[in-house]
Amino acid sequence: MKKRKTLQDLTIKDNFLFGAVMCVEENCKGFLEMVLGFSISSVVVSKEKSMIYHPEYKGVRLDIYAEDENHTHYNVEMQVKKKTTLGKRSRYYHGQMVMEALASGEDYETLPDTFVIFVCDFDPFGEHLYCYTFGNECKENKNVKLDDGSCTIFLSTKGENEEKVPQELVRFLKFVTADLEESEEDFQDELVKRFQETIHSIKTDREMGERYMIFEEMLREEKQEGRLEGRIEATREAVFELLEDLGELPDSLRDRMEGLEELGDLKFLFKLAAKTDSIQNFVEDAEKYLQTKEKEE
Repeated sequence: MKKRKTLQDLTIKDNFLFGAVMCVEENCKGFLEMVLGFSISSVVVSKEKSMIYHPEYKGVRLDIYAEDENHTHYNVEMQVKKKTTLGKRSRYYHGQMVMEALASGEDYETLPDTFVIFVCDFDPFGEHLYCYTFGNECKENKNVKLDDGSCTIFLSTKGENEEKVPQELVRFLKFVTADLEESEEDFQDELVKRFQETIHSIKTDREMGERYMIFEEMLREEKQEGRLEGRIEATREAVFELLEDLGELPDSLRDRMEGLEELGDLKFLFKLAAKTDSIQNFVEDAEKYLQTKEKEE
């Protein structure tokens, strides 16, 4: 069995610690300036959207939302495992930030610029670059830009083009990919040093230790719920597939079956579907079962 990590075992690439470090606004500001290459006067990090600082939040949020003095919005997320959906996830994040702005009463002309930044402990595109930056441009003429105010950046710890990126970015990414012992070394970098000091404070803070325990418990529950939901949906689909060759279910019965949320009910209907010799017999037996269940409730 894989040993569960304690707060003391975490490095910056562990989502909880990354979120806690980046929720410190000076850290977030320094990180954004380092990645984007321009000065930012101030940033406000939305702690209400992170359960690290908002334990009553329903769900495990692992990304950071921030806004600067120019109303530019930022979403930052740590990614340790390679996923094929990062491009679509970035589109979703841009959309979320825009929708929040529209919901607050802004019109299209005043929509904020949005940046989505992924810190990846892998190479997302296999080109051995430390940084991949994407914006919308014309396919027929690369000099024509859409200028829609959105930008997506993927940072990679597996880059090999040190001579083409700022050295502080390289030092930061080496810090990200370091193991626990290596992460405590001197990287000769002010931002990394600031992160190391914040991490030390977090790991010696009793309240942060309690929050990490809450985070771990919520994560376990979320995974268990996800597995159960997957089994429920798979069983429901299996019932419908068994009945396809027998005929068409009445809409009223299909709707009731679509609304079932207990795995036991769907398993019972699966057995009925496997044994029945006609759609009529299944409908009669299923209706009896559901009516009995409704009376009991």
